[in-house]
Amino acid sequence: MGAIPGNIETDQQPPMTVPLRHFVVGLAFLVAGIGVGIGLHLNAVPGLGRLAHVHLLLAGWICITIMGAMTQFVPVWSGATLHSRRLANLQLGLVVAGLSGFIVAFLLVKTAWLIPFAALMLVGFWVFVYNIIRTLATVEEYDVTERHFIGALGFFLLLTALGVLLAIDFTVPTFSRVGVSRSGVVGAHATLAVFGAVLTTVYGALYQLGTMFTQTELHGIDHRLRSIEEIAHPIGVVVLAVGRLVAHAPTARVGGLLILLAASVFCLVLARKLYEMQVERTPMHTRYMVAAGALALWIAVTVPAWISDPLTREHLLGAANAGHLLLLGAIGFVVVGTLYHIIPFVIWVNRYSDLLGLEDVPMIDDLYDDRIAAIDGLLLGTGSALIVSADLLELPGTPALLGGLLVGVGVVVFVSNMILVLVRHSPHSIDRIVLGSFSPRRARDLDEAADD
Repeated sequence: MGAIPGNIETDQQPPMTVPLRHFVVGLAFLVAGIGVGIGLHLNAVPGLGRLAHVHLLLAGWICITIMGAMTQFVPVWSGATLHSRRLANLQLGLVVAGLSGFIVAFLLVKTAWLIPFAALMLVGFWVFVYNIIRTLATVEEYDVTERHFIGALGFFLLLTALGVLLAIDFTVPTFSRVGVSRSGVVGAHATLAVFGAVLTTVYGALYQLGTMFTQTELHGIDHRLRSIEEIAHPIGVVVLAVGRLVAHAPTARVGGLLILLAASVFCLVLARKLYEMQVERTPMHTRYMVAAGALALWIAVTVPAWISDPLTREHLLGAANAGHLLLLGAIGFVVVGTLYHIIPFVIWVNRYSDLLGLEDVPMIDDLYDDRIAAIDGLLLGTGSALIVSADLLELPGTPALLGGLLVGVGVVVFVSNMILVLVRHSPHSIDRIVLGSFSPRRARDLDEAADD
């Protein structure tokens, strides 16, 4: 794709390094999460390794990537100026510091450390929510993407509050005093995180990206399906979370079925856009196709599980052993596919957009290496298929371990491809990205110097 779509305002975006810092840090947490996952299969991870693994991937990779994406594209899509660059840099530093300490506390089983680090993460995520809400407050009318993002921001507030309470309960038992179980709070926290904050963001982004980058539009039945999803999904998330919190199976069952209904209609909308695609297929489209198929399979195996028992821990993310199918197959491939476009897109806008009409410039999809993209696609696809098959068919440990190794190598290859984009097309930004990633003050100074 060689030009900027006409319905977005690229002059409203923050400095390139603001979202790129989020993406680079998120990718670092992804590599760490894959490493811990492989270590778990080898029984080489100490302490509460599974909790560390989940938080590295969800809070570290996916949520930090969401923070960067919203910080970049809410101003672009909405035609609004980002409320505060300083807060955008501060949010990353707080979340990284909090999450890093949180992971160390899990691995060393230092439960008392969880409270201050959870509080740091809460402040970081709440700064992010405040910054985006203040940015969106200047918009007169919200479209479907903005409505989803506002809903996701609300879920971020709730899930982080529950996260801090869970951290406190590790040291000072609290929930029994108010008549709820820890398992119920864990279920509500996971529901708000995966289905609330993450999946709502994915839906909202794909309504924009799925049409923009397939050069299609919502039409006909798409509008009815979208209306169903917009109502069923957020209500389902809240109802499922409440049902799990108070351990009321009928309530949780209704909420789970609403989430599955919304996922089904959204999956159909995405499949229709991919089928109607008017442009040449790219790695982003291929990964969206994998995600749509994984989401459809997750729905099929989860319906009977949530009808029978939506409260059991084994059914927290759907059917028993279907967690990787949702997190890796559906959500993971959406995030990887989207990064294959938005990282080159951000660099292209800042490096080449002003040269249009003055000299030959590369297209956005020319910035990354197609051959490397094909290799990481094969590795990620094969590895994910092995992991999901091992989960669903309850195969012995070898297929899952091999799948984890393939996914790990695929992640390294993918990250290398994105780094090559930076090295080849924006080498001077690398120092600012790296130096500013863990210091909000340093990030602010570097960005202001670049503006000058």
